[in-house]
Amino acid sequence: MTERRKPKSPLHHKPRAVTRERERLGLTRTELARRVGVSLSLISEIEKGTRNATPAVILRMAAVFECDPDILRRRPLGPSQAAAAPQAAAA
Repeated sequence: MTERRKPKSPLHHKPRAVTRERERLGLTRTELARRVGVSLSLISEIEKGTRNATPAVILRMAAVFECDPDILRRRPLGPSQAAAAPQAAAA
């Protein structure tokens, strides 16, 4: 098995914040993946920081956690990203 490297571009999310919020609710990675609608491996890689969470996935995780998405984001969205995020989350 090949080990995944960190993304070349900066992460859009804070891996520790995702883990902290998941644990705060007492969710397993499997349950979080089910609620967000993604694979268990993606949640694991997001928490390890080896895979980037898309803006849409960040919004879905924030909805599950019932928290402000900015808690999970590495940096605030720029104007063009903020306009596209609601459309991406609906997809």
